[in-house]
Amino acid sequence: MTTKSLNLTYWITTSTFCLMMAASGVLYLTSIGFKERFAHLGFPSYFRIELALFKLAGVAVLLLPFPRFLKEWAFAGFFIVLLSAFIAHLASGDGPKKAMAPVSMTVLLAVSYMVFSMMGRK
Repeated sequence: MTTKSLNLTYWITTSTFCLMMAASGVLYLTSIGFKERFAHLGFPSYFRIELALFKLAGVAVLLLPFPRFLKEWAFAGFFIVLLSAFIAHLASGDGPKKAMAPVSMTVLLAVSYMVFSMMGRK
């Protein structure tokens, strides 16, 4: 891949992923429905607020010019969050349909990270 195509792929995947994470972070803070969903998954109410703030911070790290090692930590943090969401949905009995949303976001995150890694080598 050329540098231009790598750059374009990175920004498309990363901005799409960040848009979804930022939207969920804001909804965690503002939506009563999400408060009920977190209770259904067995999480305490404070975890919803904590997760929202960390998601918004991770979005900022991925989109703004932060050092590379911080971006790698953000990628790792998002991976752990998505893996945990997948497990939580399955464990709470939501079924595979609801558990697949975190999987699809993980694919997007993985593409973004792979391109990010390739860009660092050039």
